[in-house]
Amino acid sequence: MTTSKRNSPPLVAERRYPKSTAAAKKAATSQKKKPAKRKPAKPARGLIGRLVFGLLGWVWRLIWGFGWRMALVLGLFLGLAVGYVSLTLPELEELFDGRARGSVTLMDATGSVFAWRGDQFGGAVTANSVSPHLKHAIIATEDKRFYSHFGLSPRGIASAVRINLREGRGPLSGHGGSTLTQQTAKLICLGVPYDPSVWKTETAYEADCREGSLARKAKEAVYAMAMELKYTKDEILTVYINRAFLGAGARGFEAAAQRYFGKSAAQVAPNEAAMLAGLLVAPTRFAPTNDLARSQARAATVVRLMQEQGYLSPAEAHEAQTNPATLSQAAQAKAGGYFADWVLSTGPEFFTRNTTEDVIIRTTLDQRVQRAAEAAMQEIFDTKVREGSTAQAAIVIMSADGAVRAMVGGRQTRVSGAFNRATMAKRQPGSSFKPFVYAAALDLGRSPRDLIDDAPYCINVPGSGAYCPQNYDKTFHGPVTLTDALKYSYNIPAVKLAQEVGLETVRTVASSFGIGSNLAQGPALALGASDATLIEMTAAYAGILNGGSAVTPYGLVELKLLGTAEPLMSATGGIGERVIQEETAQELTWMMHKVVTEGTGRRAALPDREVAGKTGTSQSAKDALFIGFSADYVAGVWMGYDDNTPLTGVTGSGLPAEIWQAAMSRVHEGLPARALPMRTPDPAEGRTLEGAHQDNGRTQTAVERLLEGLFGRSNAPRPTPRENP
Repeated sequence: MTTSKRNSPPLVAERRYPKSTAAAKKAATSQKKKPAKRKPAKPARGLIGRLVFGLLGWVWRLIWGFGWRMALVLGLFLGLAVGYVSLTLPELEELFDGRARGSVTLMDATGSVFAWRGDQFGGAVTANSVSPHLKHAIIATEDKRFYSHFGLSPRGIASAVRINLREGRGPLSGHGGSTLTQQTAKLICLGVPYDPSVWKTETAYEADCREGSLARKAKEAVYAMAMELKYTKDEILTVYINRAFLGAGARGFEAAAQRYFGKSAAQVAPNEAAMLAGLLVAPTRFAPTNDLARSQARAATVVRLMQEQGYLSPAEAHEAQTNPATLSQAAQAKAGGYFADWVLSTGPEFFTRNTTEDVIIRTTLDQRVQRAAEAAMQEIFDTKVREGSTAQAAIVIMSADGAVRAMVGGRQTRVSGAFNRATMAKRQPGSSFKPFVYAAALDLGRSPRDLIDDAPYCINVPGSGAYCPQNYDKTFHGPVTLTDALKYSYNIPAVKLAQEVGLETVRTVASSFGIGSNLAQGPALALGASDATLIEMTAAYAGILNGGSAVTPYGLVELKLLGTAEPLMSATGGIGERVIQEETAQELTWMMHKVVTEGTGRRAALPDREVAGKTGTSQSAKDALFIGFSADYVAGVWMGYDDNTPLTGVTGSGLPAEIWQAAMSRVHEGLPARALPMRTPDPAEGRTLEGAHQDNGRTQTAVERLLEGLFGRSNAPRPTPRENP
């Protein structure tokens, strides 16, 4: 049976893909096509327009073609330069110790190290061995994109140029936009070592390393990229951490952490890390040993940056801000204080302040005596001085030969580079100058038991009129012995005696004992109207203790280079020429002993041994002093205001004598009592006022003989020394 094709059902495939019917094809072909939209035709350029645009296109193609080729050539040369420099870079460890200058180590009298100065290198540390707070503080302060750039920071450079222009400077003046890598390249001076034949001084060498010219910046950029190619980021940061100068002679963060906080760089807290990183902008200016408050303010800015960049939480930042870092006691002690400053100033500059070698200096310092002096000053100011007072004080303690054992130059005892009131402040010594008047008189034949009239007295000073000295108590005491006049510090007898022996003689005795200032020309000389430093006055009293010979105060005993046995120089002071006779010094010591036991200096008396001394208060009470000695030590104490404000209720017989007593009591603990080298005058030696007046001619002749001995003014023989009884 057959079926028609027409009646056959369609296949599945055909149902899935139906064939086009004739009608559909016809509809498709019969559909009319719509015309396509045409774009408006561009207006035809004229001849001139075609020429202009053609010329501009040619210029652009020329510039573009030249530019990319030049950029390619420059890039090639830059790559070759960076690659070459990277091959010349040394091994990492060779870049750690960047000291251009040497160091100075100071030892006390026993050979123990008590201070170090100069460029100190604390030892190599790495970016991963230091405290993370320190690492973060450096990056936050100096280069927050350190780990993302290739040695240069175009964004930083553009920002620095913008800031410089806004502040009215040149584009390359002021802010440099340098990365930490560029700063490290500068620290190692682009690999150029110091050569004395090229640079006259290290200062010139360092200035050349910091040169900011365009050519130098280009070299610095190449060197920085070479370092990025040679070393890892942490290795570059390691070099920076070890080479950066951080003030007070500290090279590297390890040395700085030891110098300022007495701890390793691995142990610093956020507040300490911020202070160290804050020094990078201006190490000397912001050094905490110079200005702690300024250093703390800068550290606060660093803490804020660390918080903003996520290195500190708000709580940690608040803790660091409210508890700023301070100098540790141990670190302050290592600075050596006023004594170290003074010793270094007395030695040759090329071996002390600007040495290129590692120098060892042995000194006269006795740390036990130094602690005693500091404790005594602290005790008196804590217990006897009103709170908030800005009064200052200074102490010098030395042996009879001028060897300085302790020095305190101000109330802040553990500092470095501060104003030293013991050696730098020239102040009026007041009545503490009077012993030199009496020394001149005794050396010329006067006796401690001689009488002198404490009565109204005036001198006509040419050009100034009448000078009429007054006693401190505004009264006259009539005939008194020279001993009593010194014991109670009467002014009129001192002026009379100076006139009697001659002002020139008094000046000669004082200057021969080491008071090097310009001494007053008028009669006020006898009352201490001249300026002198405390160390000069103390050394002059040492001359009285040692029997009448001048001394030059000294602190440097021996200087040698590290690793050598032979010293380059030895002690720079000691006992010098005789100024007064030994009997004179012994009698003057007896008189000054009376000052302490019976006179104005009684607060300075020590309970277990003999001491001698003299009080001093300058005009208008701007200065108050007590200077004296035992058989073992000489000590001088000054008190006053730096701005010359008069002291209120303070004289040399008060707080200075108490500081002296407190210091010397501590100094002599455990030492056997020794008698003072003094001579008690025979009562028969004293002369009446009439005898003194009758002897005036003989005294004047003795003055002339003394001047002859000192200046060669006549051929007359010097007076015969008195024999001991």
